[in-house]
Amino acid sequence: MSQEKNAAPGGETLLGSLSGYFRPRSIVMLLLGFSAGLPFYMIYQNLSLWLAEAGVSKGEIGLFAWTGFAFTFKFLWAPAVDRMPVPILEKMIGRRRAWMAAAQIGIALSLIAMSAANPQGNLYYVAIIAVLMAFAAATQDIAIDAWRIEAATDAEQGVMAAMYQYGYRVAIMVAGAGALIVADNVNWPAAYQFMALLMGVGFLTALFAPKVEVREYTPPPRAGLAETFSRSVVGPFRDFFSRYGVHALVILLFIALFRVPDFLMGYMTGPLYIDLGYDKTTIGAIRSGAGLFATLFGVFLGGVVVARFGVKTTLLVGVVSQSLTNLIYSWLALSDATTAGLAAAVIIDNIAYGAAGTILIAYMSSLTNTAFTATQYALFSSFYALPGKFVGGFSGFMVEGVGFAWFFVITALLGIPAALLVFFLGRAEKHITKAAPQDGDVPAAP
Repeated sequence: MSQEKNAAPGGETLLGSLSGYFRPRSIVMLLLGFSAGLPFYMIYQNLSLWLAEAGVSKGEIGLFAWTGFAFTFKFLWAPAVDRMPVPILEKMIGRRRAWMAAAQIGIALSLIAMSAANPQGNLYYVAIIAVLMAFAAATQDIAIDAWRIEAATDAEQGVMAAMYQYGYRVAIMVAGAGALIVADNVNWPAAYQFMALLMGVGFLTALFAPKVEVREYTPPPRAGLAETFSRSVVGPFRDFFSRYGVHALVILLFIALFRVPDFLMGYMTGPLYIDLGYDKTTIGAIRSGAGLFATLFGVFLGGVVVARFGVKTTLLVGVVSQSLTNLIYSWLALSDATTAGLAAAVIIDNIAYGAAGTILIAYMSSLTNTAFTATQYALFSSFYALPGKFVGGFSGFMVEGVGFAWFFVITALLGIPAALLVFFLGRAEKHITKAAPQDGDVPAAP
């Protein structure tokens, strides 16, 4: 990595921090974030609402959280995104953008396939399409994350992460309010077809975004299967552990626990809204209106704070804020179903969610080596999703057992382990040695 890439974040003036939001590549990041947010929301929040309306049990709805294991285990095929060419497209637009475009085509096709689903008649079909959509969306995320990390220095990652979150949240507004309004006035299949059409935004961005080159790509010499596996799969993991030693385990454990409260509670908010009697238009308007602006403020706050004070200083704030705000859903579950109550819960939670997400993305980005950008970042993002996705599959059964109010209290308490681990990360950081790429570890062209 270059010396600039290794520069520690922090120390910028406020004006310098703000100017980063208007750079051309930051705008590209905004559009790519939009492309990433559309399928994710249609797999989770909107699908849970559709299933709840169709009369599917809470236990079965909760199991659909396991479709997210495609995001959790994306590090298994991330080496392919790093190393394998995409026929035709790669020669035209480069590897990173070619993988983005291919994945976006897959997402659009799966959204169209989901529009033909009937949750009451064939729940297995819905599950299969949801898994395929998640696989394509996870592949898109791998390529976008690699492009983002290679397009900016460590000091700029907070702003790039914030712009990604901004685009993601705009997609949430469109997928939340827009799709729900279409579902309310037409039907759910039309909503999924509408989202398939909007994937064209990401596809066009992938075609015309700047081609990021960490260095000039030279195809590696032909090698045997064992040597190829060692370089492409084992190499990125060996590099990370060689730089951090045993402290890598502390870092991975922290990343794994950071998002558990949000992942566990996330798939049950939709069924809560349906149980309380809110209609889809009200849910969509609040989540994608007030909720969007609250998240954008949180994302902005997280990006500025990371640029001003550095990632390590803000980790504890991210952990504590996102956990404590889960308690407001316990209050909502025990309150009357008022529009003001729903708006208050969504706004407070989304501010914390947006800030915490930016902080975590910037932290994970700072840990990568550009020789293995896609694979290492996929490793980190998989670790942060694995425990939450696993326990999230049981969230419906938990609600059936203890009720919504106590369920959200439990999710808040699960943030305590990550908060405690923040204090051990400082020791791990003292032992970091940024390793130079080994001979033969040539990164793929984006």
